[in-house]
Amino acid sequence: MTAADTNSTAPIEQVVDLLRQLHLPHMRRQAPEVLATAKAQRWDPAEAVRALLTEELAGRRASSINIRRTAAGFPTGKTFDNWDETVSSIPTPTQRSLTTLEWIDRHENLVVCGPSGTGKSHLLEALGHAAIGHGCHVQWFSLETLGALINRHRVDDSTSRAIKKIMRADLICIDDIGLLPVTTETAEALYRVVDAAYEKRSIALSSNLHPAGFDELMPKTIANATVDRLLHHAHVVITNGDSIRLTQATRGKGVRPLTN
Repeated sequence: MTAADTNSTAPIEQVVDLLRQLHLPHMRRQAPEVLATAKAQRWDPAEAVRALLTEELAGRRASSINIRRTAAGFPTGKTFDNWDETVSSIPTPTQRSLTTLEWIDRHENLVVCGPSGTGKSHLLEALGHAAIGHGCHVQWFSLETLGALINRHRVDDSTSRAIKKIMRADLICIDDIGLLPVTTETAEALYRVVDAAYEKRSIALSSNLHPAGFDELMPKTIANATVDRLLHHAHVVITNGDSIRLTQATRGKGVRPLTN
């Protein structure tokens, strides 16, 4: 490398070092390429600054999304990338209306109920991922894990603190109600969360039963109080038909073919 080359790269190295000290990792990663391109193409200085700031902002947004996805506790990572709206029994206009996420902005709820295998959990998780991309914080629970979490905090009387932490989320997803028997303690945990979220946060819930039948699963007084608050500002979506999983399995689409 000639002395001229050394002199030309020295300012870039200094910029990279300054960006490191300022904790701007995304700008630092792209700075050598952006600044070299800016020099070669004789960019306006403001254009080079704009390009670097754009890289930093995009990187921070991507990092924030990854952090919120990890914190949400999604079970499988299903998104709308592998969702087939033509297979779902939910009317296409309803699916598309839900994906606007306006109902979350209005602190409304979503209840998806229907037989097993009809896409309820997939829809909830895909909406959760979309909400995170929209800038929301999301928490995912099965009814059992929610009940276990709240019950653990009964021991030291910190239930209110646990509920308050859950309420940091903009969207609280509760999956698989109606698959297993519900204890009184778990029913109370569900009520506590629904009550705390009422008109302040959105709840997306999937169930094998319509909420009107929740008194078959839990004490009637708790069921009535829960459903009253849950459905007051709720979109109720009913799925039907055969299990999508079973249909795929019988058509040989449940697994990849074995190879020798």
